[in-house]
Amino acid sequence: MKAQRSATIGLITVICGFFLWQKVDANVINNFYLPPLADMQSYGQWYRLLTVALMHDQTSDLPLHLAFNMLALHSLGTQIESLLGKSKFLVIFFISLLAGSITSAYFLPFNGYSIGASGAVFGLFGAILVIYKKYRADIKGVLVTVGLNLAIGFTIPGIDWRAHIGGLVGGAVAAKVLIHK
Repeated sequence: MKAQRSATIGLITVICGFFLWQKVDANVINNFYLPPLADMQSYGQWYRLLTVALMHDQTSDLPLHLAFNMLALHSLGTQIESLLGKSKFLVIFFISLLAGSITSAYFLPFNGYSIGASGAVFGLFGAILVIYKKYRADIKGVLVTVGLNLAIGFTIPGIDWRAHIGGLVGGAVAAKVLIHK
C-alpha cells in the first residue's frame, strides 16, 4: 500500500525552500513580494497574489517570521487535512491566501509591500473555527489565539494586519462552503 503524502508538509517544504533561496539571493524577494493592487494591475503581475507566501522577513538572523508561520501551518494544516482531506485543505489554504493577498494589496499604502504566508495561516484559523463549531468542539482556545495574533498585528509595526483579516474571513467562508456540501 502506498503511503499518502501530506499537502501540509509539501507546502512547508516549498516555503522553507524559498526562504533558503532568499538567504542565498536576497534580490529574489523583488520578484515575489506583494505590491499595492494598482502596481499589480499596471504590470500584470497577478502571480504575486500567490508568491507573497513564499517570501519571509530576512532582517535578523533568527527566522521568526518563517518559524511562526510554519509552526501554525503545521499545527492547523495537519488537523484540517486529516479532518477534510488533502483537496479541501488545499482549497482552503489557497482561497485564504488569495483573500489575504487581495485585501492586503487593495489597502496597502503607496510604495508599501507585503511578504509572508500569514494571510493563508489566518485563513486556516478561520477554517478551524468553522470546523470546530460544526462539530461542537471548544473554540475558546482558538479564539484567544486568533485574538492575540490579531492584536500583535495591530500593535507591532510592519505586520500586515490586512492580510490577516482577509485570510481569516476567506478561510472561514471556504470552510463553511466545503463542509456544508
